Amino acid sequence: MIKKILESQISEAISNLYNYKAVSIQLQKTRSEFEGDFTVVVFPLLKITKQNPEKTAEEIGSYLIQTISFISKYNVVKGFLNLSISANFWIDKFYEIYSEENFGITKAEKNSPVFLVEFSSPNTNKPIHLGHLRNNFLGFSLAKILSANGKKVKKVQIINDRGIHICKSMVAWLEFGNGETPKSSGIKGDHLVGKYYVKFDEQYRKEVSALIKQGSNEEEAKKASDILKKAQQMLVKWEDGDSKIIDLWKTMNGWVYEGFDITYKNIGVDFDKNYYESDTYLLGKEIVDIGIKKNVFYKKEDGSVWIDLSDEGLDEKVILRADGTTVYMTQDIGTALQRQQDFSFSNMIYTVANEQDYHFKVLFLILKKLGYSWANNCYHLSYGMVDLPTGKMKSREGTVVDADEFLNEMINTAKSISKELGKLEDMSAKKAEELYSTIGLGALKYFMLKVDPKKRMLFDPNESVDFNGNTGPFIQYTFARIQSLLRNHSAAFTLPKNISLNSKERDILKCLLDFPDIINEAASTYSPAVVANYVYILVKSFNHYYQHTPILKADGEDLIRFRLALSKKVGEVIKNAMDLLGISVPDRM
Repeated sequence: MIKKILESQISEAISNLYNYKAVSIQLQKTRSEFEGDFTVVVFPLLKITKQNPEKTAEEIGSYLIQTISFISKYNVVKGFLNLSISANFWIDKFYEIYSEENFGITKAEKNSPVFLVEFSSPNTNKPIHLGHLRNNFLGFSLAKILSANGKKVKKVQIINDRGIHICKSMVAWLEFGNGETPKSSGIKGDHLVGKYYVKFDEQYRKEVSALIKQGSNEEEAKKASDILKKAQQMLVKWEDGDSKIIDLWKTMNGWVYEGFDITYKNIGVDFDKNYYESDTYLLGKEIVDIGIKKNVFYKKEDGSVWIDLSDEGLDEKVILRADGTTVYMTQDIGTALQRQQDFSFSNMIYTVANEQDYHFKVLFLILKKLGYSWANNCYHLSYGMVDLPTGKMKSREGTVVDADEFLNEMINTAKSISKELGKLEDMSAKKAEELYSTIGLGALKYFMLKVDPKKRMLFDPNESVDFNGNTGPFIQYTFARIQSLLRNHSAAFTLPKNISLNSKERDILKCLLDFPDIINEAASTYSPAVVANYVYILVKSFNHYYQHTPILKADGEDLIRFRLALSKKVGEVIKNAMDLLGISVPDRM
């Protein structure tokens, strides 16, 4: 916000000073060890000024202080011109935004571009796990950030509801289930189906081990497994439309969807449209013929269809098998086209772990070669995996960290720590439980979102629920502290005109006014971490201010009103920033 104003005015000043049009300014925040608010990098201007860096900086600084009213002073450090902005400028800008409840947030207009954000996309053979949580939090937060940046946003997912992995759970249920249902067992539907996926693997390992003891080598044993053969036969029957298999598939998937819905509600996530692999796996077939006619694809003697991407530094990729069956790539091509028909999107973001980096490189190249201009605006939000102090997760072995159980643990951790700190003693049991949930979920989301999406991360539950440091509860507690401060003091008052700012207030104002730029940066880089780290800096600055600066006991009514107004605005920005992360902030903690 401020930076743009400065860039425009400084560019104009330099044009006037040196009679040179179209000047591009390199402007950055002044480093903490130097005096000033913003720094002009002078070196790129030397070709215009034909002078050494120090003299150029002195000339420009002298001119700016005479022509731009809100620049109070300057200093030169080699080829860097440090500019100090007057206190009145910061106060005026603060008063301009004070009454804006949704300061920094841009609403979509009628002609705003449509952005699709795909996330979650689970398999129906197991519950949502810890890795899915990072995926969901990233995708949902990004959708909110893009929306706050003036985009029309649609949240979508594709549910992987077909294939051999689904049949494994179905076969195991038929073999060992004895008619067990979520209702009869009291087990959540997705957990129940996941239980039989694990049972399948247990039985498969037993059979492979027995065959090896009987003299088969490992490869032979794996192929000869009876339960695996049953799963493979079931898949063939499914694809042939066998009514009994289809009915069982619909029943067990129905259990899973009911379970997913509960999880999504608990973690505060929703979607505008679901796509199902069982519907979309045939969508790409018609595209294959188009691709062959355009010489994008080619057919081999066995009837399989391929694309050669060796000129792009990649390899050959099968698009259609010799037997006419589709591969994931075929499906994803068709799904992308279907979404374009459904939403006429300008951009599509796929939130998928970095294990699929190569897949998306190929997908986007294929879409471009097929002539779809919007393919240039497809983006893979590639994120790193989540590790726990105990190590990796393996779903087949039943060691997966279940999302529901993990969330409950987070809530219990929040409860335990809150009680240890002696908080919430005067709160009703019902309100306290609601708050524990808010703190636990907030801790989980914030800890995952503050890390750059591209980085692999180690999640420590106890660290995430700490009420101090760069955590969700620390930010939530600061918001609650502000609300407590304001609770008995109306902030709807006339703001004072003449205020003398201290350095801490100046820092807070500068940080507040950065919020629109932060939203823009987070949207353009597809990184919720930008928002998370911003709100932490704001909160840290305010806490330092709160501890060292009297607010209600400030010297004079004008100063009290200003400091209350400043606190109120900080609270609003905290709330709005945390909302962009999908995190609630309680009024009391």
